[in-house]
Amino acid sequence: MASRVFSGIQPTAEMHIGNYFGAVRNWVALQDTHECIYAVVDLHAMTKPYDPANLRANTERMVFDLLACGIDPEKAILLIQSLVPEHTELCWILDCLCPFGDLRRQTQFKDKFDPLEGQDATQFVSAGFFTYPVLQAADILVYCADSVPVGKDQEQHLELSRDLARRFNGQFGVDFFPEPAVLFTETPKIMSLVDPGKKMSKSAGERHYIQLFEEEQSIRSKIKSAVTDSGDLPPGAEMSPGVVNLFEILKACGKTEEAAALLKEYNTGKRQYRELKEVVANALVELTSGLRARRDEITKDVPAVNAKIREMSERAREIAGANLKEVRSLVGLPERAS
Repeated sequence: MASRVFSGIQPTAEMHIGNYFGAVRNWVALQDTHECIYAVVDLHAMTKPYDPANLRANTERMVFDLLACGIDPEKAILLIQSLVPEHTELCWILDCLCPFGDLRRQTQFKDKFDPLEGQDATQFVSAGFFTYPVLQAADILVYCADSVPVGKDQEQHLELSRDLARRFNGQFGVDFFPEPAVLFTETPKIMSLVDPGKKMSKSAGERHYIQLFEEEQSIRSKIKSAVTDSGDLPPGAEMSPGVVNLFEILKACGKTEEAAALLKEYNTGKRQYRELKEVVANALVELTSGLRARRDEITKDVPAVNAKIREMSERAREIAGANLKEVRSLVGLPERAS
């Protein structure tokens, strides 16, 4: 039996190419070799102030985007997290096993909201933001997933899931939850177009990223203005971070021959940044135009897509429900009426 893989993505207004190259493209590839369960994790998007209408619209949009990227309902399960309440029930059970200190030490919390680390103690911090790593663990463990696909820089995100699986098994004297392993994937590190020292992110501003379904003119404008040489090179570097980033984008688009030819010219001293940018823009336009065409086709029948997602979410509930039935018995909760 193929290894079971789980991964989730928060619903945002639009994916950018960093999301695609860093995660979603690998999800598509894994469908052919693993039993894959993928989730649009809308509950995770509620940990900070949000607009309900936007959450609903973004969740639907993310479903369409993932299908356009190649997630195949015949090969994988694509679910909406809030349609599978077993996620939150298991989260509570795991909350009761999770030491407060483990959550207190989570990097995301310390970096953003920890007054002891010099953060602003007056800003609103929801309990959900503090405990969401437990829900993240429940997302994985409720399906008894064997592995989670991540890049090499994200391994620490799975530590709590493994710890809670181990703690549950030890406390209740069973070998029920597998400790989910890291499934390393090839993930090119796509950086900001304006500040190539930082990962591509929408929070930095519109000029910093390329949307996955962006129009051609906008893509060409952003690549044309992307940072190339930005002063002295870092110690030991042969090219500036901005140029490295453009080459990474080009290779991620599958244009390895073009990248090799341009790199050869670069190494001979011909720094043709205008040509490099044009080739990168062409590659991105080719990618995004194909994705836009597939999404336009999918959105011709929105009710059918929504029905399919609910069907897949019910399939996910069958798996999660069977596992949670055993969990309830192990932890001393009464069996539900069928």
